[in-house]
Amino acid sequence: MSLLPEQIGTAIPITAVELELPEEQTSRTYRLDMDKGRIQGFVDEIEAIKQAVYKVLQTERFIYLIYSWNYGIELDEVLGANEAVMRSELKRIVTEALLVDERITEVTDFHIELVDRRTAAVEFTVVSIYGQVRIEEEVTI
Repeated sequence: MSLLPEQIGTAIPITAVELELPEEQTSRTYRLDMDKGRIQGFVDEIEAIKQAVYKVLQTERFIYLIYSWNYGIELDEVLGANEAVMRSELKRIVTEALLVDERITEVTDFHIELVDRRTAAVEFTVVSIYGQVRIEEEVTI
């Protein structure tokens, strides 16, 4: 006498199960109005890319529990580095941080100007599935 339940034969064969694939995710998101400090309306496609780039560049990676460990930028890596190393590393760090976003395919044409020891003005082009956009941001190191 076995204590295991007997299989009755009502299991659905795997070949009969249809997998539903998720629909393609939209880039539509809430619009952050930085001037007024509030959320107002929506943005989509290239405007959503610009907003995503801004948010990534302003969020230090591994600091905020609300974000995954893949989200944000690791600027503390260049702290105390000389100018040549800082320029090279900023390029790499910005590129790696932005390429996590599946909508961004390439980050090119960097121009980095050191404002002071803790601030850099970074300009670059983001190539996305919606087109290209030139980004100009200051990052605090």
